[in-house]
Amino acid sequence: MLAAMSEPTESRRQRAARRAGEFPPAPEPLPSPVPDSHTHLDITVAEAGTPGGAGSSAGQPAGDPVDAILDLAASVGVDRLVQVGVDVASSRWGAELAGRYPAVLATVALHPNEAPRLPDLDEALREIEALAGHDRVRGIGETGLDHFRTGDEGRAAQEESFRAHIAIAKRYGKALVIHDRDAHADVLRVLDSEGAPDTVVLHCFSGDADFAAECVRRGYVLSFAGTVTFASAHALREAAKLTPTDQMLVETDAPYLTPTPHRGRPNASYLIPLTMRSLAETTGVDLAELCAAVSATGERVFGPWR
Repeated sequence: MLAAMSEPTESRRQRAARRAGEFPPAPEPLPSPVPDSHTHLDITVAEAGTPGGAGSSAGQPAGDPVDAILDLAASVGVDRLVQVGVDVASSRWGAELAGRYPAVLATVALHPNEAPRLPDLDEALREIEALAGHDRVRGIGETGLDHFRTGDEGRAAQEESFRAHIAIAKRYGKALVIHDRDAHADVLRVLDSEGAPDTVVLHCFSGDADFAAECVRRGYVLSFAGTVTFASAHALREAAKLTPTDQMLVETDAPYLTPTPHRGRPNASYLIPLTMRSLAETTGVDLAELCAAVSATGERVFGPWR
């Protein structure tokens, strides 16, 4: 199964080398189950290994690494996840995986930093559209704009790709999952000019309260990652405070963005409880109530897993 996933790029290998250390221990389980709305199982296994693997503090693995990740997540109340595509290969892999695992749904897309590097963007977009109609593919993403890693020379291709993904999401009635890094105003500009799909998710929401208010007003869903637990993330917590619970999701973006107190170590879906508890404390919403709301939002955005 895992042989079909994308090979890490050199930059990913370099990042993996910096992500030293074992997976953290499993946290206290949640009072009721929630989904991890955005994770990369293929990249997690390729770059960081398997939580519960040999030498890990979480125990020993059993069988396929995907089974190990799903079992450990379920043991702490994370019983569903969304495997997110970033290129043609990972999108194909995710669609096939979701067809085999009832706890997994998939999204398909070309990552915004991938689009400018492609020799034939149109052909890659056709491949993504061919996957979009699969029943277990429930989102188009992660697509969007990234002004941090892509310079001026690549932004035209990035925006062309973003607009094409918006069109695919609307044609197939799927959620649009957006990667937005240092591009808040331009993301809204493109969505407003194209006309947003019925369901829009801001993956790993990174804006402040003002940007959150604009997104909430438009009916978008804000997905919060481990970054909301970071000591420096005051503005992000202010954004979470004004986000209605029925417009809120939680995610890992694993293997990245591991929540406090394990920042810098590998991330996986079983660490979602740390982010959920942080969000409950930030928003003042009872943890069980917040879990129920996030779970319901996940089902509304992506449809039923089973």
